[in-house]
Amino acid sequence: MGAPGSGREPEFQRIQRRFAAHLRDPERHPAPEGIEERRLAVYRNLFFNNINGFLEKGFPVLRALHDEPGWRRLVRTFFDAHTSRSPYFLEIGREFVTFLAEEHTPEEGAPPFLAELAHYEWMEVVLETTDAPAPDRIRADGDPLTGVPCLSPLHAVLQYRWPVHRIGPEHRPAEPPSQPVWLLIYRDGDERVAFMEINAATARLLALIGEHPADSGERLLARLAEEMGHPDPAAVRAFGADLLDGLRRRGLILGTREETSGR
Repeated sequence: MGAPGSGREPEFQRIQRRFAAHLRDPERHPAPEGIEERRLAVYRNLFFNNINGFLEKGFPVLRALHDEPGWRRLVRTFFDAHTSRSPYFLEIGREFVTFLAEEHTPEEGAPPFLAELAHYEWMEVVLETTDAPAPDRIRADGDPLTGVPCLSPLHAVLQYRWPVHRIGPEHRPAEPPSQPVWLLIYRDGDERVAFMEINAATARLLALIGEHPADSGERLLARLAEEMGHPDPAAVRAFGADLLDGLRRRGLILGTREETSGR
């Protein structure tokens, strides 16, 4: 052990660092001396297989786009290169998404949509596992057009360059579409995660519901028409009335708030 204040790393810490580096990438980092290879192999397989198994379950489409060697290289690179910000095992998915978006250098020929696809798959897991109490004082039979619509907290509006909801082994687009892809992902009344492809106007309406929690659906649609500079506000109202009713039937709008509408 190094003397206090000497600045030298204690021997046991040096061994720990070498051992951890070897577990992360045994081809690049030799094992510390004096440890039986059979035991090293047990630890190597245990750590890698735990991470690999979790990622395979959490990112099935991403996994299906890789052959076995390519997938193992990707997982090994994540295991070796990424420094996790969370100690919790259930946060591995979030860490993997961060790694792909901010740190990973894709192999030559790798699809350019991997980071966005991973984020989309991770959001499905987030919606499946998140618990959020329903808001109080909601009229389930309320009209979201004339009343104040209340959104389920179990939803997310996502914007991507790539149509990640359509990507799979049989569909690997080479170029992104000319317009951004908007997706609404949510947990429905049967506790199943579902998604809708939406347009920018719908995405903005959903944002307005959150920004103006005392406004009726009619008032929100008037705001939307004004923002868009739409020449026919009545057409926006008709579009919005159908949309709000559809979202209510899907379980995304829980009902209306009992507070007085801000029309």
